[in-house]
Amino acid sequence: MILFALPNKGRISEPVMKILEKAGLKITIQGRSLFANTVDKDIKVMFARARDIPEFVADGVADIGVTGYDLVLERGVENKVEELLDFGFGFARLVLAVPEDSNINNLDDIKEGMRVATEFPHLTKKFFEKFNKNVEIIELSGATEIAPFIGIADIISDLTSTGTTLKLNKLREIAEIVKSTTRLIANKESLKDKKKKEKIEQVVLAIKSALYAEKKRLIMMNAPEDKVEDIKKIIPGMSGPTVAKVLSDNGMVAIQVVVDEKDIFSLVPKLHQLGARDILVLPIERIL
Repeated sequence: MILFALPNKGRISEPVMKILEKAGLKITIQGRSLFANTVDKDIKVMFARARDIPEFVADGVADIGVTGYDLVLERGVENKVEELLDFGFGFARLVLAVPEDSNINNLDDIKEGMRVATEFPHLTKKFFEKFNKNVEIIELSGATEIAPFIGIADIISDLTSTGTTLKLNKLREIAEIVKSTTRLIANKESLKDKKKKEKIEQVVLAIKSALYAEKKRLIMMNAPEDKVEDIKKIIPGMSGPTVAKVLSDNGMVAIQVVVDEKDIFSLVPKLHQLGARDILVLPIERIL
């Protein structure tokens, strides 16, 4: 059996659960339990803080886990775990920011002994060491944005995705420490176990198929047979469209093809102009 550590809350928890559902790894949660079963009797889930998951996986408490790349680096376990998959969402950046009216505009303006408030002391310290900056790191467990305004710090090191929160709190960015997305990581010893590795690879394949399918759509339509070649030119699909005769409608064929979601808006009018009708655009759960 493998133990799969998942975030119990936070910004990446819900999208991760949705992807696992699409991947077919249905999780049965009972109340506020820290553990849950899945449709696979050999995969059990443990819910934990995203911040703790990197260490749980590195220490072998869990075989695999989902967390932010920033947290893997903050815990200092990037060389102790194996990264299996980048989900491509949960994007955020750890940045340095100061009040809008601060005299600090870049790294050169940061003087020795200045105070930096953060929930990421390890990453922040390493960043300043790289630039030979001797600053005082003040670790906070939340509400980092307020630190400069109550005299706790001159600078903050905090996560941002759009920059909106910084602006709302009258802060401006002066430097970027690291970019982060949601990752699937594994315990290196677990990957050495043949049976565990096989099960972990099944999980990776299932998630990859769900992530890939999210960006695709299935188009189904009826179209004039003499327009098939023209239609193929605008929707080549993954391996070309599937074409079948429509027995009840003379001169028409049924076409289905998988295309990128981003192309749907421009494709449908073109198909309609070529005589396609009964056009259906459907979501896809998984693509292998």
